[in-house]
Amino acid sequence: MSRNFKIGLFITIAILATTFTFYFWQIFRTPNLQADKESSFVLLVPEGATYKTVLDTLNKHEVINDHISFQFLAKFLKYTEKVKPGRYVIKPKSNNYEVLKKLSAGSQDAVKLTFNNIRLKEDLIKRIGSRFAFGEDNFRKALNDPAVCNKYGLDTLTIVSMFLPNTYEIYWTTGTEKFLDRMHSEYRKFWSDDKVAKAKAIGLTPVQVSILASIVEEEQARKVDERPKVAGLYINRLHANMPLQADPTIKFALQDFAIKRILNQQLLIKSPYNTYVNTGLPPGPIRVADFNSLNAVLNYEKHDYTYMCAKADLSGYHAFATNYSDHLSNARLYQAELNRLQIMK
Repeated sequence: MSRNFKIGLFITIAILATTFTFYFWQIFRTPNLQADKESSFVLLVPEGATYKTVLDTLNKHEVINDHISFQFLAKFLKYTEKVKPGRYVIKPKSNNYEVLKKLSAGSQDAVKLTFNNIRLKEDLIKRIGSRFAFGEDNFRKALNDPAVCNKYGLDTLTIVSMFLPNTYEIYWTTGTEKFLDRMHSEYRKFWSDDKVAKAKAIGLTPVQVSILASIVEEEQARKVDERPKVAGLYINRLHANMPLQADPTIKFALQDFAIKRILNQQLLIKSPYNTYVNTGLPPGPIRVADFNSLNAVLNYEKHDYTYMCAKADLSGYHAFATNYSDHLSNARLYQAELNRLQIMK
């Protein structure tokens, strides 16, 4: 074998090695998913999905640039045989290797679940159920199942009190039961021995605190600083065995939250949530109460007020009174202002 031939063979091998090395480097490391985009793509892989299912989803949303290199590496890493369910965030300019390694390991990204400003259980079901693999129907079934609710010491009307508005990180594949267990765990963390003792001193259970807090929040949604004072008024009424006469409970009973002015005939609605007709607390929360409202009840302002109505200046605050005569004077001022503004309902 001549010297020139050896040199030529060496150069050829070197070129081929360099070429293949560069090609494999490109397959592994060159940005290939969301390469030309500035936002992440969320890939949802349901239970029982196949490699073809994953590939079809990525192709449908035009996530992959070079399909040949992606599929070659997927087979090389044997991802085609070990698809794992989950929620995976694919960031802009991701390469084949980092995405396939993530998918193969099942290293899913948690859902950042935030819920607040929720009135109805159905709203809660839609807000949460739509974010997880268990879906709205399974979640609805669970929250309307007496046996499921009883597991947490609640019923189908009070179960919403277990949900504390906050931001939680939970995996998309979490089952309904485990999700509810997580919510109950957060509920138990809030209801420390100290808080349970505070509720007991008021003469309330944690569930009753949640119910009253929901009324306080509906009554005073805007001015958080006034909630302890409002809570104190309702607690005074409870202790005096007076009807709460809370307008938000009428709106809840009517399922009409756009009402600005409660009319006398509306106060006669037959409903366990009508606190003008029934004494004590209604059978369940009228909204998902937030931490401010719960703490407003537990740390209520002590005073002698038993009457209140919205202030005539429409500031969002209330005019409080210790007797019915003063309350009527405050109410007339407020009603006169509503009449002046032609607010009839």
